Amino acid sequence: MRTLLTAALLLLLRPATAQTLAPDLVLTGGKIFTADLARPYVQALAVRGERIVAVGTTAEIARLAGPHTRRIALNGRTVVPGFNDAHTHLPPGHPLGHFFDFPKAAMIAGPSPAQVLDTLAALADRLPAGTWLEGEVGLQALQDPQLRRADLDRVAPRHPVLLRTPWGHGSLVNSAALRRLQLEDADVAPLGGTLGRLPDVHQLNGLLTEYADWAPRRALHGQQPDSVWTRLLRGYGAAAVRLGITSVQSMADALPPAQTLRVVQAAALPIRQRIIPFPMTSPYGINRREWANVNKAPAPLARVEGVKYILDATPLEGGALMRHAYAGRPGWYGRLNFPVDTVRQLLRTALSSPQPLMLHISGDSAASLVLRLMSQLAADTTWRVKRVRFEHGDGVAADLQPRAKALGVVVVQNPSHFINAALDPQHGAPAGLHASFRSLLESGVPFALGSDGPMNPFLNILFATTLADPKEALTREQAVRAYTVGAAYAEFQEQQKGTLAPGKLADLAVLSQDIFTVPPPALPGTVSELTMVGGKVVYEKK
Repeated sequence: MRTLLTAALLLLLRPATAQTLAPDLVLTGGKIFTADLARPYVQALAVRGERIVAVGTTAEIARLAGPHTRRIALNGRTVVPGFNDAHTHLPPGHPLGHFFDFPKAAMIAGPSPAQVLDTLAALADRLPAGTWLEGEVGLQALQDPQLRRADLDRVAPRHPVLLRTPWGHGSLVNSAALRRLQLEDADVAPLGGTLGRLPDVHQLNGLLTEYADWAPRRALHGQQPDSVWTRLLRGYGAAAVRLGITSVQSMADALPPAQTLRVVQAAALPIRQRIIPFPMTSPYGINRREWANVNKAPAPLARVEGVKYILDATPLEGGALMRHAYAGRPGWYGRLNFPVDTVRQLLRTALSSPQPLMLHISGDSAASLVLRLMSQLAADTTWRVKRVRFEHGDGVAADLQPRAKALGVVVVQNPSHFINAALDPQHGAPAGLHASFRSLLESGVPFALGSDGPMNPFLNILFATTLADPKEALTREQAVRAYTVGAAYAEFQEQQKGTLAPGKLADLAVLSQDIFTVPPPALPGTVSELTMVGGKVVYEKK
């Protein structure tokens, strides 16, 4: 009798148990790139809750489905892990007033000073006094000593003017802007920045560089209502899911810390955000306390983690600290933003802090210096668990790569900085910028990709796979892995995401075309037709 009752009970419980274990969703009949080297391609996968529970053939996964499982027929479409932009700056946008730029031909050189002044004069003539005029310029304007505060005042005396470079290092402002930025002639430059001055006099000439540029600009942005930035951040999120981006790692330099977190909370993006504190400086040092007591989880998919400092500028304006003098500038090697003792202290603090350290390092001399200081301060094994990140890391040359690998340095590169001139002759990477993509991978240095420019991951994959030096170009599989697996490793999340494997978060994108086989020029036109974050469909093309 007991045996019969037990058997009957099992029969009664079987349907409920089977349904409990059935996946919530299955994708079948596709080309699924898992980014897992052990099994890079499968046909199908199953999701239960927020995680992947199985991958395999269509027949294997179809058998797991229950009566309430949603079935998505891929019909041969390509699926990839959700892209993880390892280096971006949010919120995006230019909300101060009237934003303008110039035709993108010769983007680095930019418009001539005469073009800039003519444009400003025309805008000042038709826009109300007091309207911000914010524009993007290049090296011609930035480096011409004849285009400074007084020249901008002459054509736009009643409008605050801010001229900035697209790559974020160096700005020009007029007197009205200096007043709005609360900068005065008597001010002392903050640590890590410079306030340009007229020769032989004390007056500011309107040229702001590095921390002397970012700190007042951040304070100015903070005067804009939260609603403005929330709208811009939501616009970014809507674009991101249409491109298959499911995670972003944002260098939080746009807004003061408290406002950053309010905006993130209000925007409530459907993608994962890692907010990386970017401390500003004063004449007295680095303000390490401004991010100390903030909410570390301002939204369900957002967290505050890490700290970033910028050690040098870029080779474009001659600010990256190089081992060889710049061409045409005998004796000039660039500069380090902070004294060496300050850099040493940043590294020493990282050894005792739970917060991961990110350093903007562009020049090879800056890279060499930091690697040497790290070696002096602690054993390789101690550093490897810290995963110190070199943002950009352009200067991690072949002779430095073994040391970087031994210390566990993670290099986060940005493909849009290395546009192949053969692919785009107007916007090719300038002299002085040399990509080290494949050599970093082959040397064993952990490697990730982030945008720091155009957010489109498929455009960045195009750039990464068509470098001017074919020996450094990535394969498409390598580029996708750097954008997923590599980016997850760069934020200590490789156990949670980056590959489509059982147990991992179900962050993925179903693509409009096969990015592994389409002709290179077609890559940027790819979109996501279905984007999933944690098993939840956050975007589906209708």
